[in-house]
Amino acid sequence: MSFDTKDLVEQIAENGYAIIRKFIDPESILELQEQTKWLYSEGLKHYASFRHGNLSFEILPEKHFGKRYLIQAYWFAWMSKYFEEFRRRPEFLEVINPLLGDNIKQVAQQIHWKPPGARLTGYRFHQDLRFRESRDAYQDIVNDTVTVGIAIDPATSENGCLRIVPRSHKNGYLGLSDNGDGMIMKGLTHDDELRSVGLDPRTIVDVELEPGDAVIWGLLTVHGSLPNSSQHDRAFSLSSYVRGDTSQRGEWAFRDGVSTPLGDIPQLCKYEKLYENLEPQYIESDWYL
Repeated sequence: MSFDTKDLVEQIAENGYAIIRKFIDPESILELQEQTKWLYSEGLKHYASFRHGNLSFEILPEKHFGKRYLIQAYWFAWMSKYFEEFRRRPEFLEVINPLLGDNIKQVAQQIHWKPPGARLTGYRFHQDLRFRESRDAYQDIVNDTVTVGIAIDPATSENGCLRIVPRSHKNGYLGLSDNGDGMIMKGLTHDDELRSVGLDPRTIVDVELEPGDAVIWGLLTVHGSLPNSSQHDRAFSLSSYVRGDTSQRGEWAFRDGVSTPLGDIPQLCKYEKLYENLEPQYIESDWYL
């Protein structure tokens, strides 16, 4: 990995995102791909969406899709030593330290899959601020949060790579995809929706990445993706970090610049109802219908 710290910070400030090529080295990517396949197989052992603390699997069941699909997993560090250590690798600190400092918490650990045939693999354009319910738990939630996305598989226009509207973060919160039931995986954003909030659809950038490449963006950066129209899966990792000194949410990732493992019990991150039930549970919601 090679990048200029000053240039990275300037790109994020100006465009709302930045790309880092070869963020993860090729040998480590092979292991990440194998561990991701293992995680997918573990998720498919559940007949419906499953939660245990912050650990969660989002399942599309065969009764409605003809085949069982795993489309998202959250906080799998709680069941995998590999992923627990991966989330606090030195590469992350090197990139986010100039943005967040030495004390960093993690509020989201996710992998998104886009398996061919799953149908619901697109994401309407949105801003991630919509997913932070307790905004008063952060002193400066927008400026103290950054998300790092890593391509596990090749991310292309055909398989539904991330799409970003450059400089959209300068427009404040726009409320995209908040209408209706607010589900960002049901339907797609029409161009006139973007125009109605002052965004030009012609400026959309397809963030095509090779395995190991990373893209970094903030809570106000407008982004989404199209469904996978190829015959190949697309796995994509997301880790969202916050400045530890100013946040009441998140699991420690780095304290004083030192990689920090998970504690004994899960901490409040994005799932505000965490402590209502820490036991393993199935969530049989038909949100996808």
